[in-house]
Amino acid sequence: AVKMITGDHEAIARQIACKLGLGGNILSADDVFGPTAGDDIAGRIDSASGVARVFPEHKFRIVRALQADGGHIVGMTGDGVNDAPALKQADVGIAVSGATDAARAAADLVLTAPGLSVITAAIEEARRIFERMTSYATYRIAETIRVLVFMTLSILIFDFYPVTAVMIVLLAILNDFPIMMIAFDNADAAPQPVRWNMYRVLTVATTLGLLGVAETFLLFWFIDVVLELPRETTQTLIFLKLLVAGHLTIYVTRNPRWFWSKPFPAARLFLTSEATQIAGTLIAVYGMVVAPVGWPYALAVWAYCLAWLPVESAVARLVRHAIDLRAPRHVRHLGRVEGAARSSRAR
Repeated sequence: AVKMITGDHEAIARQIACKLGLGGNILSADDVFGPTAGDDIAGRIDSASGVARVFPEHKFRIVRALQADGGHIVGMTGDGVNDAPALKQADVGIAVSGATDAARAAADLVLTAPGLSVITAAIEEARRIFERMTSYATYRIAETIRVLVFMTLSILIFDFYPVTAVMIVLLAILNDFPIMMIAFDNADAAPQPVRWNMYRVLTVATTLGLLGVAETFLLFWFIDVVLELPRETTQTLIFLKLLVAGHLTIYVTRNPRWFWSKPFPAARLFLTSEATQIAGTLIAVYGMVVAPVGWPYALAVWAYCLAWLPVESAVARLVRHAIDLRAPRHVRHLGRVEGAARSSRAR
C-alpha cells in the first residue's frame, strides 16, 4: 500500500491524496504520535491514507513502527538531509531526482529522472525477472531429475546405457541454447510482492521430472519389448525423446497457467528452442555421430512428446493449485516470523 507522509497541512495533503487515488483519510502527526494516540502506530498508519504535518523524526518513527509492529517491508522516498535517517531505516530507501548528497548516501536507490513512475517500472521489471528465474530454476531441476534418474535406473535395473557419452554431450549443448533465451522470455509482472517459495519450485519441478522419467520408461519399454529394435536405435530414439520433451517442458515451466496461455513465449526463446529440436531431429534421422533412425520413428517420437505436453501442463497446474491452497497459512506464519525478526532488529 502507498501512504503519503508530508509536512504540509491536512487539507493540502487530503486534496492531493484524493487526486492521486490514495483516499482522503489523512491523519496529523498528533493523531499518530500525540499523548492520547496510544501505542498502535502501525495500525493507525495502515488504516489511513497518509499522515500530514510530520517532522523528520516522525518519518523515522513511522518506518520503524511499520517494520516492528506491522511486519511490513517498507520503502521510503525523500530528498532532503532530514530524510536521511528514515531512508537509512527503510528496507528500500529511495532518493528522488535532485536529492541532497546526504539523502543519496543514505538511500538504497537513487533516481536520476524526475518523477516516481520509474519506481513502478523498476518493480514491474524486477517481478518479470523473478518469474524468469523461477521458470529457469523449475526447468533445470525438472530436467536434471528427468535425465539422471532415468539413466541411473536404466543402468541399475536393466543393465542398459540409454544414451551414449556423445549423446550426453549433444544434449548438454543443444539444451544450453534455449536455456539462455529464458532471460529474454515474456513474463507477467505479479500484481503482489513476490518472494522465493522453494517448496513450490521443488515440488513442481520434482513432479515434472518424475513424470518425465515415467514417460521415458514407457517409451523405452515399447521400443525394447514391443518393437524389439536394436539397442543402438533405441539409444538414438531415447536421445531424441529426451531432447524434444525437455525443450517442450520449458513451455510448461514458464507459465503457471496452461502452456498455450498468454504471455506467449518470446520469439527468441521459441525460435531457438525449435531450431535446436530440429537440429537434434536431423542428427537422429540421418545418423550424425549416432545410429540413424529414419523419419517415421523420429516423427513418432515427436508425436509421443507432443501428446504428453498437455498432460504435463495439467499436472503442473494441479500441483500449483494444491500448493496455493496451503499458501495462506504459510504466508501468515512467514509474516509472524519476519515481524518478530524486524522487531528484534529495531530494538
